[in-house]
Amino acid sequence: MAGSALLRRLTAAGYDNVVTRTHAELDLTQQAAVDAFFASAQPEIVFLAAGKVGGIKANNNFRADFIYQNLMIEANVIHSAWKHGVQRLLFLGSSCIYPRDCPQPIHEDYLLTGPLEQTNEPYALAKIMGVKLCENYYRQYGARFISVMPSNLYGPNDNYDLENCHVLPALICKAHEAKAKGASELIVWGSGKPRREFLFVEDMADACLHLMNSDVSSGLYNVGMGDDLPISELTELVMEVVGYDGKIVYDRNQPDGTPRKLLNIERLKSLGWSAKTQLREGIALTYKDFLSRRNHR
Repeated sequence: MAGSALLRRLTAAGYDNVVTRTHAELDLTQQAAVDAFFASAQPEIVFLAAGKVGGIKANNNFRADFIYQNLMIEANVIHSAWKHGVQRLLFLGSSCIYPRDCPQPIHEDYLLTGPLEQTNEPYALAKIMGVKLCENYYRQYGARFISVMPSNLYGPNDNYDLENCHVLPALICKAHEAKAKGASELIVWGSGKPRREFLFVEDMADACLHLMNSDVSSGLYNVGMGDDLPISELTELVMEVVGYDGKIVYDRNQPDGTPRKLLNIERLKSLGWSAKTQLREGIALTYKDFLSRRNHR
């Protein structure tokens, strides 16, 4: 999802010499393969959007996979980027890197000031290491590598597999299926009380290009909307967009995750960027993408 959005944004901006590789073409967990790619392709600018991602269930069930694969991807790409003279690199992380109970909104300086949320600790630790790799390759070598931490992303090409997807695509899928089956209830994990901030993936891509075209050489930058809502309200909004009016039933046997994750976005706003897509509009565009992909299966 993130990589395809970045590709669309770069194409729209007129960049016509973009080098990409699919997972089938290049396994980023393999150091020798990654180094051979950089030696051959000689990219000047790198957007590192690759990673193993998933929702709360996948993060909790496949903890070793999440920490190992993400650590290997980051270490291999960032080291090879430095080794082969990449001019600029942007590492895409996640807001889950911040402590579970840190003050809101979350400033970049709150990193490593408290314990992480346990359900996704392995993924968060791996992403923190990506941030620190960028930071220290700049400090030791002057490599202009920066890190971007977006809030919960959603949009075209999202993952709608209920076994490992995130909350918003899961709600879209569940609401659509409930409507199609004429079900009277929609089951939602947890209590509905946790608050989340959502960022349309096209806005994320725009922010990344804005940062890469700026004068910043290093550092960590939050990217978000600047506001959040409880999962209960998100569920109602998704149901409204989908056109389903059943009863919401909360499965309190399932985990809630972090109580709140609202990002402080002042650092990026000071560079002249802010998000454009409001949540309801973004959900409608995402549901349209969901329907298109369902119809072409």
